[in-house]
Parts: sequence; structure tokens; C-alpha cells
Amino acid sequence: MVHYLCFMSQLARLIAILTLLKSRRVLTATEMSERFDVSIRTIYRDIRKLEEAGIPVTTIEGRGYTLMDGYTVAPVQFTEKEANALITAHHLVRQSKDQSFVNDFEDAITKIKSVFRTSILEQSEILDEKIAVINIHREQFASNALSEIQLAIIGQNFIEIDYQKPTDDTPLFRKIEPYAMYSVNNKWILVSWCYLRKDYRAFRIDRIRRFKILSEQFEDRGFNLQMYFAMDRYDGHKS
Repeated sequence: MVHYLCFMSQLARLIAILTLLKSRRVLTATEMSERFDVSIRTIYRDIRKLEEAGIPVTTIEGRGYTLMDGYTVAPVQFTEKEANALITAHHLVRQSKDQSFVNDFEDAITKIKSVFRTSILEQSEILDEKIAVINIHREQFASNALSEIQLAIIGQNFIEIDYQKPTDDTPLFRKIEPYAMYSVNNKWILVSWCYLRKDYRAFRIDRIRRFKILSEQFEDRGFNLQMYFAMDRYDGHKS
């Protein structure tokens, strides 16, 4: 799920970059960085992703990026199974207790449905009424920070948080470098470098009482989520 969320955020930005380039505009990395509120290094990675996907992005020395003359993008078409997968994912997302994530996915799925063929749309609406997701054991917790934190992870922006542990009544201030997130038992966990503990720590997002995304960016420490899991550090959710 972690990789899926990060991929979806990057995919939305790649589509937006491609749309701008399709308008025959010449864009600099700095312009795109400011427009999408990410680092220039992230834009360079996005351009490489487009090139690897076969998009003929041309670099004009001293001016920026554009698309090769005559290049057109075929309209997106979804198969019935692909549409069904999106409808099913929509039901699963609705179970999330982070309202920002739910709202953003609702907006995204509405846009995606707008390009469905009429027959596919009608079939997906039939399936939509025949799916239910039931959680018997649910905690009464909620958050509204997931979407902003995702942007901070991608943009490598520092975050300041007031974090309340279950054993403390008073939230404790932390400055963190957000690196990744994962979901376990319907709880979102944020893995970060904590300046208070001087080590990686895991924070339950629903226990963050206040947060502020800073414009200041940090240097990647080479964090690897798979290695983090392999070390079994996630079991205790130390914070």
C-alpha cells in the first residue's frame, strides 16, 4: 500500500507535467518545481520517468523541456477489469479514517470515471452497488493529515509535529524527516528520522495532534523501507 500511494501521487504529477508539455510550452525544471511544490531533483526524476515510458521529451539548451514536434498522446481507455479494480479500490479507501485521503481519492475517481466509455461506466455502477467492505473490529480514531504528509515525503520537507503517545496526556514536540508510511490494522504509520531521539521512529498519524510542513528540505539519509521491515523495527511502532 505504501508504494501504491507514493506511485499514485507521482503518477498524478507526471500526467500534469505531460499535459503542460502537450500544450507546446517550453518549461524549465525550476518552473515545474515551483508549480508542483517539489524539489528540482524530483522534477529531473519525473522527466526521466517520462523518457523511460517512451515519451519524447526534448531538452532545449538554455530554455527548458518540451515535446518532440508531432507527438500526440492516445486517449486513455480502461478495460472492464481495470474499471472494476478501481471501483473495488474505492470501497477499500472509504474505510480509511484519514479524511484528507478519502477526499482526494473521491476527487480522483470522479475524474477517472469521466473517461470511462459509456458501457464500462454502466457496468462499473452495477458492481459498485454489489460490493461491501465490513470491519468488525474498528478503533475510534481519525486523522486529516495523510495527503499533506504524502507531499512532504515526496518533496523531502521537514515536518514539525505535536505527538501524543498513549501513555502521555501532553503531546510532545518533534521535528522529523518523513521517509515512508505503511498501514497496519487500519492504522497509518509514518516512518521518520526524529531529531529528538536521533534515530528512525514510527508515528501513528492519528496521534499527531498538530503538524506543520516546512518549506525547508532535508537530505535523504538513504532510507530503505524494505530494509526497515527486514529489521523488524516496525513491530513496536517506537516513537
